[in-house]
Amino acid sequence: MSLVLGRRELLTAGVGLLVPSAALAAPPPRLAFAVFRNGNKVGEHVINFSGDDDARTLTTDVNMVVKVGPVPVYKYKHTAVEKWAGGKFVSVDTTTNGNGKITKASARAMGGYVAITGPTGASRGPADAAPLSHWNQASFGRPLFNQQEGKMLKVTCTRVKPGHWQIRGEAEIDDFYDANGNWLALRGKLEDGSKLEYKRI
Repeated sequence: MSLVLGRRELLTAGVGLLVPSAALAAPPPRLAFAVFRNGNKVGEHVINFSGDDDARTLTTDVNMVVKVGPVPVYKYKHTAVEKWAGGKFVSVDTTTNGNGKITKASARAMGGYVAITGPTGASRGPADAAPLSHWNQASFGRPLFNQQEGKMLKVTCTRVKPGHWQIRGEAEIDDFYDANGNWLALRGKLEDGSKLEYKRI
């Protein structure tokens, strides 16, 4: 997800570094978040997990509606299927509908690189590149790419303290994790200056 976000990409998720472990955290079967923009709830972000460290699949669904008063002015829907095996990124496929404009992106781990395809074309990322999808702190030691736009990100990620990571550069995000290492909350700033907040539900 690209956070500094415009309205067209309020979340990608979803995505987001220095965690040395290659192993993935053992998440619960489901993580769900209420999403707020400037204190007003605009939607939900849900991740469903299946499998284990040997073969894990995540399905992400994000649905948001931004209103001015009672009038919807922007509708956003994002879906992603992300796969990992043995602590290594395997693939991700995303579809995003921003006010009726549908875009698709994908990435595949190949021999020695990650093949990334987005709305602006194809590119190659480093062999250890991973999507910034926030649920997995172990990704924070890798080069990261925006899974909605299909391009590498220029970000610096810093562990402020246990359970708190800052992501800065092309994004302005603070991610928070509970004592078990599971994604707990997010605070970010959108490119229009508005505030984005995730609260786990």
